[in-house]
Amino acid sequence: MTEIAIAGAGIGGLTAALCLAEKGFDVRVFEAVPELKPLGVGINLMPHSSRVLHDLGLGEGLDEIAIRTRCIEYRTRYGHLIQSDPRNVEAGFSAPQYSIHRGELQFLLLEAVRERLGPDAVQANKAVEGFWQTGDRVTVDFADGTTHDCDLLIGAEGLRSKVRQQLHPDEGPLCYEGTMMFRGAVETDIIGDGRTMVIAGNHDVKFVTYPISERLRKKGRALTNWVAEVRHDKPRHIQDADWSRGVTIDFIREFEGFQMADMNVVEILKATKNVTEFPMVDRDPLPFWSKGRVSLLGDAAHPMYPMGANGASQAILDAEVLADELAKNPGPAGLKAYEEIRRPFTANVVLTNRKGGPEQVLDIADARVKGPDDRIEDLITQEELEQVAANYRNVSGFQKKTA
Repeated sequence: MTEIAIAGAGIGGLTAALCLAEKGFDVRVFEAVPELKPLGVGINLMPHSSRVLHDLGLGEGLDEIAIRTRCIEYRTRYGHLIQSDPRNVEAGFSAPQYSIHRGELQFLLLEAVRERLGPDAVQANKAVEGFWQTGDRVTVDFADGTTHDCDLLIGAEGLRSKVRQQLHPDEGPLCYEGTMMFRGAVETDIIGDGRTMVIAGNHDVKFVTYPISERLRKKGRALTNWVAEVRHDKPRHIQDADWSRGVTIDFIREFEGFQMADMNVVEILKATKNVTEFPMVDRDPLPFWSKGRVSLLGDAAHPMYPMGANGASQAILDAEVLADELAKNPGPAGLKAYEEIRRPFTANVVLTNRKGGPEQVLDIADARVKGPDDRIEDLITQEELEQVAANYRNVSGFQKKTA
């Protein structure tokens, strides 16, 4: 039986473990942190990626904890509705979009891995430092001085992947978009229908919010996740960026002019106890992911700006394709086939996100809407807006079902 080691027990690594196990592979996951905890705040699963998790038998678990997102509303800072982009099954997608707490999703996957692959399938406190290959085996070196031999190694340890660093030792620094992101989550009254993601503002000052707890929604409340983005010419903490870094909320003044009929943006920000910051960064697409018996997956392969809320979704799609291709050819040729499918696709997503992805509609509106009394319908056609949305659905790979 082919033995596969995965570096990183994040969403991509754990999904890969489940997909590979279903194909009959012997999988072990190694995580750097001493103890796995359900950290983070909200993320989104696009319909194409949630379909993968439903196929893995996790749909019921998702519906217990995550919000089935009805739509994404793009708004001006004055509260005009620019576009409502439906994302639910009723709109024609084969699976729901979910808004979910990242840690809860990780632990849903972790429990499934331990149940299906065994309690020792995921080992914590095993930071991968590097690897070396012979003709038919890979030896993984850990920071604690131990090693692990396997047939294949998948680097899925995120933005600062040591596997990626070894494959591409001369890669340059992280690419900074020019925006600092501040985020948090706070319990609030239900906003609107309790199932809508709102993205308001423009490329320089933007507010994103969506509910992430189905359990709380059923109690008539919301766990409201938010991201506040502000352009900074002099960014902080680029090379040592860490979402656990706390921050003061001086940036709130940038949002004092936001006028939303269904929420008070400033009050949501002020009510949040724990606020963290992170620079908006990515990396240039790589010329290759795979070398011999080693390859990359998720943020280790293609970190991207969070335009279109697509990072976790693309990692999940990587996992499915990786398992499918290795099932056909369980060796270096299978890794190359996986890369040939996913690398150009994700490179296109990375580059499209740099141009604003589906959020380009915000800047279209910002250039034309000059005050709260302007009428969107007089300034922008729905055909123009739908073209942006349709283009991004095509780029990122989630389409409505055809009749």
